[in-house]
Amino acid sequence: MYKVKEMFYSLQGEGARAGRASVFCRFSKCNLWNGREADRANAVCDFCDTDILGTDGQNGGRFADAQALCQAIQALWPENTPLAKPYVVFTGGEPLLQLDSDLISAMHTAGFEVAVETNGTLEAPEGIDWICISPKGDSELKLERCDELKLVYPQALAMPERFEHFDAAHFFLSPKATPTINSGPDLEKDKNTAAALAYCLKHPQWRLSLQMHKLLNID
Repeated sequence: MYKVKEMFYSLQGEGARAGRASVFCRFSKCNLWNGREADRANAVCDFCDTDILGTDGQNGGRFADAQALCQAIQALWPENTPLAKPYVVFTGGEPLLQLDSDLISAMHTAGFEVAVETNGTLEAPEGIDWICISPKGDSELKLERCDELKLVYPQALAMPERFEHFDAAHFFLSPKATPTINSGPDLEKDKNTAAALAYCLKHPQWRLSLQMHKLLNID
């Protein structure tokens, strides 16, 4: 049984594959925050801005097996695109609580390239084509390598210096935003964007990653 908060087709908004058409499958639940505001202050990841509770989002639900979820993902990819490799991004919450070899195999059989966006604290099944790790706080990383490391900045317990020798092909800083809904300007993110920009200029190993989907007001 897979519990999915939401699924949608959009463009990847950040990181090394920004701009790529993707089906996003957001699993519910996380091991670093339970998704409840009352427990945010005590969570390892206390700045999450994503609703990860339940299965009531767009195209969300409970899927009995890998084939059922695979078919739901396939239905979101546009038809007649022979020149484009179908691409699915499993995210969360923490996708490695649910993503398994059966689902990866089903997606590969359907012709999809499989990516995951994880906090890196859980072992990953074999066969994932693209791994993005976003470390949170002082959590211990179980994964020893990734295709891209995307660090929310700043975090007192997870500063870039801690990861500069990590085995990753790409290194990104993503400015931390205010975790609560705010109809006005996000002054904290403006400040953090300036700080991340300055850090990247001083340490060119790192690249700045802005959330393009939010800037363009798309899913």
